[in-house]
Amino acid sequence: MAAHVTTVSGQVIRLTEGSQLVFGRGPEVDLAISAGRGLSRRAGVIAATAEGAWIANISRTHALYVTGDGYRIRLPRVESDAEPAGGWLVHSGTATVGSRAMLDDGLQLAVTVPGRHRRPGAAGEPGPDAGRAPADGDGTLLPLYLDPMTKLFLVALMWCRPWLLDPGATSPLPRTPEIARAALEATGAHHELERFDTDPEFRDLLSARVAEHLKVLRRKIVERRLADPDVRLSDEVAVRVLIDHGVVAASDLRLLGDPAWCSRQEDLWWTRELRCWRQLARRRAAAERADAERDVHAGLAGGGRDRGVGAGRNRAAEEMVPLVDRVIERALGVGHRPVRR
Repeated sequence: MAAHVTTVSGQVIRLTEGSQLVFGRGPEVDLAISAGRGLSRRAGVIAATAEGAWIANISRTHALYVTGDGYRIRLPRVESDAEPAGGWLVHSGTATVGSRAMLDDGLQLAVTVPGRHRRPGAAGEPGPDAGRAPADGDGTLLPLYLDPMTKLFLVALMWCRPWLLDPGATSPLPRTPEIARAALEATGAHHELERFDTDPEFRDLLSARVAEHLKVLRRKIVERRLADPDVRLSDEVAVRVLIDHGVVAASDLRLLGDPAWCSRQEDLWWTRELRCWRQLARRRAAAERADAERDVHAGLAGGGRDRGVGAGRNRAAEEMVPLVDRVIERALGVGHRPVRR
């Protein structure tokens, strides 16, 4: 299948099936890019295959990043003189590729594969393994993309923020309660910070929500094989994976100053979380008011098991029993069995 590569200057290089293009800053490449020392002499290769355009990193010093519709992935550098450990296959559409220096300077390449008009289910149609290598698919990296308009993205950003600000990774990473508090600060929910600091139940509720999101992030890292399966995903390992694979980047920190984004995150997080907390607080307050009756087997009104006592055998006759102080008086059968005449 044919593909074409477009530079930012408008140059278009067409690739026929079976051909390839090597790009970098050295003289021995097919497409030279003036990106300085932030790009290797031989940085990457783009090959046209029967399935689309195959992109791989051939540099031993710099990673490449591929961005498409709904994904952003990192192709790691080659270890020693080995072959590329993986790559990305563009079946159709357009993806951009470049090193960090190319992206920063706006020199990324656009790789386009014309859409294929086939009936669904036709022979050769991409299936669940779309995006994988045609031959050595086991080495293909699957993308991990987080929508910035989700709670999961905010948790990932707060988790990684110390190392995004400190590329040397000497700053300590936040733990679960610290991430929850940072999210409160980031979304402008300052009126809840005092409650977070003084109310253990409220703090535990939000921390538990954050802990669930951290579990999801670790699961996604494992599912996409972004870390060695034998490596324990400690906080440090997981954060390094998220940063190295471009899941979150230093440029994402600008969102913290975007009022629209902060307002959206506040709606996602605190409207729902505070509603749950307030409902929990009301239940506990009602339980405290009924404490004096608990030893006589009283039940809370509104608890879902409150019913009036109707007329019938072995029950109070004629009138319904009213509620007194939000407490239902419940009768028990003698010996826990109905009393028969």
